[in-house]
Amino acid sequence: MDRGFAVLIMALVGGCIALQAPINAGLGKHAGSFAAATISFAVGTVLLAAIVVVSGKAGGLGQVAHVDWYLLLGGALGAAYVFSALVLVSQIGAGAVAAATVTGQLTTSVVLDRIGFLGLERTPLTATRLLGVALLLAGTYLVVR
Repeated sequence: MDRGFAVLIMALVGGCIALQAPINAGLGKHAGSFAAATISFAVGTVLLAAIVVVSGKAGGLGQVAHVDWYLLLGGALGAAYVFSALVLVSQIGAGAVAAATVTGQLTTSVVLDRIGFLGLERTPLTATRLLGVALLLAGTYLVVR
């Protein structure tokens, strides 16, 4: 896949993630925060299960019994994000949630790339990468204040 097209897809999905917190917060007003987070994950699980079945890749689910335990933490990390964003969006706003989320993602990702976490290709810390993180931190500050 073309690298530029991949970035475009992720930017579009990122826009969808910005919608997620206020939508879930609205659901939370009716069902409560814990129930809303659970419903959000249940809907996502049903959708992903359908995609796996339709794609013919359901056989891969059996391999989960053979993975290291820490490879199963992705769902817990996603749940922590969904719940935190759902609760905090009403306190700090969608822009602040999105800015803080992206800042945390980028900062952590640069470190993970640097150390080659879980087989990622090692990418050195360069002045431009550090400047990118610093500018994002500055942007988050400006959005949140």
